[in-house]
Amino acid sequence: MVKIAFNSALAQKALGKEALVSEKDPETGSVYGSESSTGRCLLTLLGLAFILSGLIVGGACVYRYFTPKKLYHGSMQFTELDSADVPMDVEAREPYYLPRIDEDVDIRDNVAIVNVPTPRFGEGDPAYILHDFKRKMTAYLDLTLRTCFVIPLNTSVVLPPQDLMDLFMQLMSGSYKSYLVHEDLVVTERVDDLAPLGYYIYNLCEGKATYKMQRRSEIIGIQKRSVEECFKIHHFENKFVTETKICRA
Repeated sequence: MVKIAFNSALAQKALGKEALVSEKDPETGSVYGSESSTGRCLLTLLGLAFILSGLIVGGACVYRYFTPKKLYHGSMQFTELDSADVPMDVEAREPYYLPRIDEDVDIRDNVAIVNVPTPRFGEGDPAYILHDFKRKMTAYLDLTLRTCFVIPLNTSVVLPPQDLMDLFMQLMSGSYKSYLVHEDLVVTERVDDLAPLGYYIYNLCEGKATYKMQRRSEIIGIQKRSVEECFKIHHFENKFVTETKICRA
């Protein structure tokens, strides 16, 4: 009984000392409470910063990808003579007998996407043609074959973005009479990995058979074969119409 009473007294004495320490140093509790409050404020501000940055980036993406696209429409009438044989009075001729090509083009981010509909008269496949000016690549998506064909950008046929936009601004006020040039392309190999071709061509050709091409004039020793499968796309990205002939064995 004596031992129990002694321990109880010690416990009460210790509690009394702790109470005295607390009374002597009242700032200790307030310091810990202040540090905890500051930490909570910093975490709150950091969270708000992340939320605001997310809203800014998200808003930019929404503006870029979901705003209505600015499409330019244009048409060209052309003579089927080679450019060297074009008569000087081609502009003065009556246009009723000349073939006509219509196009819609979307130009943004150093990329031009040309929508070539099915020709009203004559032969030719409907297609989407994508010119990536940054990567200097062109992709043809033949809508009849559901097949993509890629080739380095031909700057002698395709105007730079600003010049192309200026051309279509002129064409929107009326049709343009011009001439036809020929482009002869040959399929060389299949493309299995689209990623190196860039974001835009990847999105255009994903899920479709895709092939590389070369200009026939650049392939040494190759001759036209009677067994080749060929098709044509009529389009314009310059002040003349281009007949692109794509052939594969």
